Amino acid sequence: MTPQDLLPKLDAFWQISGEKITTLQKEYDHAKGSPVFTIQGKYTTRGWTEWTQGFEFGSEILQFDATGDSSFLEAGKANTVKYMAPHVSHFGVHDHGFNNVSTYGNLLRLMNEGKIPENEWERNFYELALKLSGASQARRWTQIANGEGYIYSFNGPQSLFADTIRSLRSLAVGYQLGHPLMEEGDKAISLLDRLVQHARTTANYTLFYGEGRDAFDIRGRTAHESIFNLNDGNYRCPNSQQGFSPFTTWTRGLAWCITGYAEELEFLATLSDDELAPYGGRAEIEGFMKKAALATCDFYMAHTSKDGIPYWDTGAPNLHKLGDYTQVNADPYNDYEPVDSSAAAIACQGLMRLGRYLGADGQKYFDFGLKAFNTLLQEPYLSNDPSHHGLILHSNYHLPNGWDYIPEGSKIANGESCMWGDYHMREAALYVQRLAKNESYLKFYLNK
Repeated sequence: MTPQDLLPKLDAFWQISGEKITTLQKEYDHAKGSPVFTIQGKYTTRGWTEWTQGFEFGSEILQFDATGDSSFLEAGKANTVKYMAPHVSHFGVHDHGFNNVSTYGNLLRLMNEGKIPENEWERNFYELALKLSGASQARRWTQIANGEGYIYSFNGPQSLFADTIRSLRSLAVGYQLGHPLMEEGDKAISLLDRLVQHARTTANYTLFYGEGRDAFDIRGRTAHESIFNLNDGNYRCPNSQQGFSPFTTWTRGLAWCITGYAEELEFLATLSDDELAPYGGRAEIEGFMKKAALATCDFYMAHTSKDGIPYWDTGAPNLHKLGDYTQVNADPYNDYEPVDSSAAAIACQGLMRLGRYLGADGQKYFDFGLKAFNTLLQEPYLSNDPSHHGLILHSNYHLPNGWDYIPEGSKIANGESCMWGDYHMREAALYVQRLAKNESYLKFYLNK
């Protein structure tokens, strides 16, 4: 299979995607908060943190990018101005790369690519938002015993989330725009320094490499959360908020790491050796990122169904009742454990990016990512029901909290969508479409 083979499916996908966006624009009441996930086919909110709004409006911008329909561009611009300013200066979350690079970042990228007209004041507006977003993200900082640190999650300064590796794109763009974080006494802190430190800390503590860290140390296993003692800065234990346990792998957390490390490797390739030298040097930084990317991608491929769709956690308590699920296609309607299509929508892009980054040695990763993407382009994952707000079916949000809807007659959650799954599927679709048409390579960082 090649990206070109999927062009007819991509045409159909963007048609459905546009219809879904238009329906949501007409039917969703933003007075209730940001749309997060669907219940019985209708997007609803969930008061935890406002981390999905950028995906909603970023989807409008991606729809324009893929189709040229200017109505989606105008909606994306207007909604970014109307709703996104609080996200730029939000010091209470670790999600700046999700909200702000998906909106302001995509708009700046389109201007850099010449897909929207050059406008000095509009450019300045996007760049200022991205600078402040990067600094706001970098400010959520916990220093650990080895003198380095991490961007802490909304759970508090003791908490490092796997998710945040994908939000490092906010620091990367802010750095490229020449912006530092200014602290007390006019101390300027490099956003690149904080990016590298966070990525290194995540690689060292959130990921496992089969090197004997604990009794369940399997190469590529990923903890959703890592806990540190704030009194002395020492690592204490793995934990999980949305997965089954600290010693199993929640596959969406795994997916965030796959795509986060893959695209950061691409970003690092644009920097000079002199830029990287103060933070460990190119060999060391690219070395730990490549090690992390390979381990997580290998784990994903080994613990995912034949068609590239994972179940929600590789240690889910009833998963064993499905037998060797890696040798057959995933079954979102089974009686034991839900799949998570959003994890596939996120991971497929990272697999393809890593495959291209590695060249001839990466073909197996690209092929597996493309296979997972192709699976999502068709039923039972692509939603053809015009009354359903969601684009990609069979995702889940927080199974341990019981937030996910279980349809009548079913024993597990299925049939629903989430805003991050829909957005990342659109992002992956644009990525594949550009490869298929030999257009400019899709990247979050600024053109060089």
